Order: sequence, then structure tokens, then C-alpha cells
Amino acid sequence: MTNTYTLADYSTWTALVTPFDELGAIDFDSLAHLVGQQSDAGNAILLLGSTGEGLAIQPEQQLEIVDYVCKLKPGVPIMVAVGGADLPAQLTWIKHCNRLNVDAYLLGTPFYAKPGVAGQTHWFKNLLDAADHPCMIYNVPSRSGINIPTQTVANLADHPNFWAMKEASGDIHQFLAYRQAAPELAIYSGEDALMPYLAAAGAVGLVSVCSNVWPAATNLYVKQALAGDTQSLFPVWYNATNALFCEANPIPVKVLLHLKDMIASPILRAPLTHIELSNHQNILDADASVASWHASQLNTHALAD
Repeated sequence: MTNTYTLADYSTWTALVTPFDELGAIDFDSLAHLVGQQSDAGNAILLLGSTGEGLAIQPEQQLEIVDYVCKLKPGVPIMVAVGGADLPAQLTWIKHCNRLNVDAYLLGTPFYAKPGVAGQTHWFKNLLDAADHPCMIYNVPSRSGINIPTQTVANLADHPNFWAMKEASGDIHQFLAYRQAAPELAIYSGEDALMPYLAAAGAVGLVSVCSNVWPAATNLYVKQALAGDTQSLFPVWYNATNALFCEANPIPVKVLLHLKDMIASPILRAPLTHIELSNHQNILDADASVASWHASQLNTHALAD
């Protein structure tokens, strides 16, 4: 099947949660509901990243999730996360996903091992070589334990499958260094709160957690940030994004999705648990604030038209 869209058409990618029922099984009905909302908002979809609890899901179930979402034919691009620290296993995972109607891969740094430039270059080159689709390399030292040096990016810059980078170090100097090392690379913010700042520095979009609960509002937030129209974004989005990270991601976002009846249960896979978030007022206040902001922006644009 040939898709009619291109990856560059999408500035917002949703790092989609994986819904579970009360017994911990995958809740495919809730998953289909979430996918439909993202498609309606015009957001591309990332499956099985850290927000999707990919490392806590068995490989057979991971493949079932990807296959299920592909068969929904959401009409927006589907990116699949490649994680872990076992290179042969990740090459096998890519081989399986190459057979499905996916559009891209997110390649994470192997966790815990903390490889240097040579080890990272070897890791990513093997994954890039195995992929049949464009790849986004993910810098997230807070999760992986190691920063991706600019030399690693420079070493891989000419690979035909190296399409983009998700930058989530929180360091704008690191972002600028990547831009200098690979000027043709599409770089996305990996942190919702920093989107206005990184857009001004050349980011082309956002891989978002917030868009799980606010699909259309986040899409507009990203578009306004990219257009330089940031006056209305502060402090609403700064406070809202901070609220969704008051506990380890994706605990707050799953709790809020459940409170909004967007998923049937807030259940997470161990070691994460929704019990960590005992006070819901902060995320409920954030939800109300974003809803008010979105309504005001729609009203402003309607009056302008």
C-alpha cells in the first residue's frame, strides 16, 4: 500500500500511550479511540516509545500493537520505536516491522551500557542499514543515561535513512550543535515545554506527550510556535506541560486520559503505577487551562476570518 502523505507534512507526532485494562491486558478498544483522535487532529503517531511503555511489553504484544494500528489505516504516518540494548533483538524487531505498513522508526540509544561515539555509531548504523523506512534518532540522556555526541550525528549524517532527530536533552546548546553537525537533518523537540524556544532555533516540530490528552490544542500550539506566534503560549503551555511531568511519564498523562474518559483505565506496567499520583488537582487545572486557551484561539481566528 502506498501512502499519499510525506513525513515532512506533520509537525506534531504523538508519543502514544499504550492503554491497558484493569487486569493489565492491552485495551485495543481504547487504543483505537486514541488513534482516531490523533488522526482527526492531524497528528502523526509514534508507537511503543517510553510513553507507550514499550520496554515493559513483550515482543509478541508489541508486534500485535503495531499490526493492529496499521490495520486501522489512520491516514497519518506511523512511527515505531526501537529500543533496548540487544542489537540482534532490535534488528529482528525492525525486520518484523518492515513487513508492516509503518512509515518510520525512532531509534533510541541503548540504555544503561552508555556507549561512546564508536559504540553509538556502530549501533545506529546497523539499525539504519536494517530499516526500510526513514529513521529518527532519539537523544534522551535522562532515560538512556548517555548523551549522543555531535560526532556520532556527524558520522551518520550522510546515511540515506537518517531523516530526523528527536532532541530531549533540555539543552539548547546541544540542539544547536546537532544543527551545525548535520544541517540537512530535521530536528524535532522531544520536550513539550521547550517547543517555542527550539522552534526559534530551527526545530521543525514536536514529538509530544501532551497531544495524547490535547490532540487538537497541541497541534495548534506547535503550529503557532513554528510561526513565531508565541505571545499566547506563555504561561499556559509551560504550566500545563509541567503538570503532565509531575511524576514519571506516562503516569500523569494516563491518569488524565482516564479522568477525561479517553481510556478505560489508568493502569501502567510495573514498575510504574498510577498510585504515584495521589493528587489530581494539578493535572485537572492544566486541562482546564489548555481547554480555555484552545477555545480562545479558535474564537480569535474565527473573528479574524
